[in-house]
Amino acid sequence: MNLLELFIVAIGLSMDACAVSVCKGLSVRQVKPRHACIVGAYFGGFQALMPLIGFVLGVQFQRYIVSIDHWIAFILLLLIGINMIRESRSDAETMDDSFSFSAMLPLAIATSIDALAVGVTFAFLQVDIIPAILFIGCTTFVLSAIGLNIGNIFGVRYKARAELCGGIVLILMGCKILLEHLGILP
Repeated sequence: MNLLELFIVAIGLSMDACAVSVCKGLSVRQVKPRHACIVGAYFGGFQALMPLIGFVLGVQFQRYIVSIDHWIAFILLLLIGINMIRESRSDAETMDDSFSFSAMLPLAIATSIDALAVGVTFAFLQVDIIPAILFIGCTTFVLSAIGLNIGNIFGVRYKARAELCGGIVLILMGCKILLEHLGILP
């Protein structure tokens, strides 16, 4: 796998994390550099960790991982999306602007499930795994930090609508993942 192919894979894998970062940015009144670092570290870290785990598991467990990854991603994104829609309908000013472990872990897992399967394919392709996961993790880190700031800019002006749209987008992303893996969408 050459550098251009790895870059395309890294961008593709980081898109879910970037989209969720945009949604996370909607819930924060003011993004601080530490918020961008936290989001980048969680999403970039998990985008690097999951292909490594997939690589280690390799061929032996491929059929089990591939058979359930879409369900896990769908359920997590559905729950997060429903929660965002519910919060957009609420008149209360309390928003989930937490960057705690319990707030970030489900998001990081939901956005990196596909990376686990990519790691399995890396084992088949005999990819040099350490440079690959570092490249994927760094790409995701940067795009997630940018996404957080973009979400915050739009969220300040259009908080309720943006949160509603963000929740719908997450649900649609989950549905798309599920439908693709079930063979309903190409």
